[in-house]
Amino acid sequence: MVSDRLSTGVPGLDDVLAGGFPRNRMYLVQGDPGVGKTTLALQLLREGVARGERCLYVNLSETTEEMAAVAGSHDWTLDGIEVFPMTGSLADPNTADDDNTLYAPSDVELGERTAELLQRVEALQPRRIIVDSCSELRLLAQTPLRFRRLLLALKADLNSRGCTVFLLENPTIPGGDPLLQSLVHGVVTLEQLSPLYGAERRRLRVMKLREVAFRGGYHDAKITRQGLVVFPRLVAAEHHTEFTRTDVSSGIPAIDALLGGGIDRGTGTLFLGPAGSGKSALATQYAVACAGRGEGAAIFTFDEGLGTLFGRAAGLGVDLRAMADAGRIRIQQIDPAEMSPGEFAARVRDAVVRDDARVIVIDSLNGYLNSMPEEKFLIVQLHELLGYLRQQGVILIMVVAQHGLLETTGAPIDVSYLADNIVQFRYIEIDGRVRKAVSVLKKRAGRHEDTIRELTLSSSGIVVGLPLATFRNVPNRLLEDRGEPPRQERE
Repeated sequence: MVSDRLSTGVPGLDDVLAGGFPRNRMYLVQGDPGVGKTTLALQLLREGVARGERCLYVNLSETTEEMAAVAGSHDWTLDGIEVFPMTGSLADPNTADDDNTLYAPSDVELGERTAELLQRVEALQPRRIIVDSCSELRLLAQTPLRFRRLLLALKADLNSRGCTVFLLENPTIPGGDPLLQSLVHGVVTLEQLSPLYGAERRRLRVMKLREVAFRGGYHDAKITRQGLVVFPRLVAAEHHTEFTRTDVSSGIPAIDALLGGGIDRGTGTLFLGPAGSGKSALATQYAVACAGRGEGAAIFTFDEGLGTLFGRAAGLGVDLRAMADAGRIRIQQIDPAEMSPGEFAARVRDAVVRDDARVIVIDSLNGYLNSMPEEKFLIVQLHELLGYLRQQGVILIMVVAQHGLLETTGAPIDVSYLADNIVQFRYIEIDGRVRKAVSVLKKRAGRHEDTIRELTLSSSGIVVGLPLATFRNVPNRLLEDRGEPPRQERE
């Protein structure tokens, strides 16, 4: 049976830990300098203070003033946290007993430091203790045997007093010290990666946690003004909501007819075509129609600034800015150079959970994938994100730009197998004029029209014509006129 849990106060970390750390145990938090160990430690103690627990920070490498400065960088204080600085020797070497030949100076110093620490624990009776860092204790112990004996003694004594202890460690060998990892109840590793372009990326991994079926693997993390934030790896199978599978209208009858009544809830749709062919306009139209029904919608734009997006919508007669300001549509401009895939997935999930978004637009997948060239397994993460949205009954519209204009050479990324529906946009030539056309290539659930319709963008909105019945070879853009061109009808 799992013992009582200790909440970390780190957003997302309790989810990874399946509820938090079991109490009255010793844990190891390891990572290179700058990964966020001290920030995480302060959040652990601040959470304890908020819950009415006494907390102790044992500092072997920094002064109290330095600790206060670290807390101040996050607009925190050390109020309620007892800081015990063990910097410097407790025994002045100039006044040490020169006649002492039984013990080495390091033996005396280690024993005195340990005794003073236990005295402080006895007086304070803390529930949470941070020891920063094990590297200093290892130097004091000098040998692996003495270091192991010290940790075993501290572990037995502090845990018997009802203390949960966190050891901070800067590992000197890749993967950390196996000796130290074998002594503790759990091991949390923090890492910092430096891509060729953009901000550094942080990630967290729980290497070991006895008693707990934790969420394994790497989880993206970020240090913000509010502290460390962890973005748990999304597992679609863990999230399922009952919903009624119905068709969702675009607000344009001719588009709905092409799709056999509309896009089904809980499906992913690919809008595929060259630049400027109307993909983003129709994707925005779905979000606007969703908001018009009183449902939530969200647009994540990678390629356009918000000003450009609002201006393009205004050109179609839609006041998208007003809808965003009113909270009817959530619009976020994403800078992938400053954002990890885990954080992006967390934002999409937040739009579904907090804003009850029923339509999600990613514009475009080209920007999402191409701007994170060093991130591996992005397609796998996208697959998991789509699986999550499907189980929530949310429609995901993914915009993908093909290379070229009149002679498109296919999509730069093959994600067609992920999509339940594929809507194709293309340029065609009629009577010496370049025009747009739209058709549906795939609908996994149900029937759809196999016709091709002309598409026009105007200040009155999106105009869809009748099927191009008097032309052939439209997909190859080599049109042969077999009669009068179809008249335009505005839907």
